[in-house]
Amino acid sequence: MAMKRRKLGNPLALAVMATLCQKPMHPYEIAQTLRRQGKDISTKINYGSLYTVVQNLEKHGFVEVTEVERQGNRPERTIYGLTDAGRQEMTEWISDLMAVPVKEFPIFETALSLMGVLHPDEVVRLLEERLKNLEVQAASARGALEKLYETLPRLFLVEAEYQLHMVEAQAQWVRGFLEEIEKGSLPGVDGWRRFHDTGEMPPEFQDWEAPDTET
Repeated sequence: MAMKRRKLGNPLALAVMATLCQKPMHPYEIAQTLRRQGKDISTKINYGSLYTVVQNLEKHGFVEVTEVERQGNRPERTIYGLTDAGRQEMTEWISDLMAVPVKEFPIFETALSLMGVLHPDEVVRLLEERLKNLEVQAASARGALEKLYETLPRLFLVEAEYQLHMVEAQAQWVRGFLEEIEKGSLPGVDGWRRFHDTGEMPPEFQDWEAPDTET
């Protein structure tokens, strides 16, 4: 099943709609609620652009003005609520994200794909540094989760659990990959090392071309 092309692709728009499920709010209250409920951990939230996101949601009929508050001499505040179309869009969007895997492009994958320009010994040093950072990050996240479990139901912490699991999985992979390079069991590592030691491209690397993986 392919993921549907959305009118709005910014995940912040989805977070706003999900927040408005709780009750109608003005944009500042939306921002405060997102921060208070920890959604800035799992979603990149640019609070400066939140008003623009709300305006775009209104433009597409996903939210609507429900009230304009006026309190004394304070500037009026526009309250927005989720429309039926917005609720449907939100539900379908979350369903797609939950069910349909999509190819993402983490910057670490880019670095791995280009690491051949570095000497294997340098790659080992850098990955050892990364592994230490990942272990510190995992320990910190584990401690924070244990604290959060004391006050919040696990239902509201699953994204933090997932993030911790991904950090631990990456650390495990880096640990194994380091061992392959250091033991020389990684296919092609001898040619890689020879290239950096002599400046000559090994014959086995010449005219190499990746297979076409597109379907």
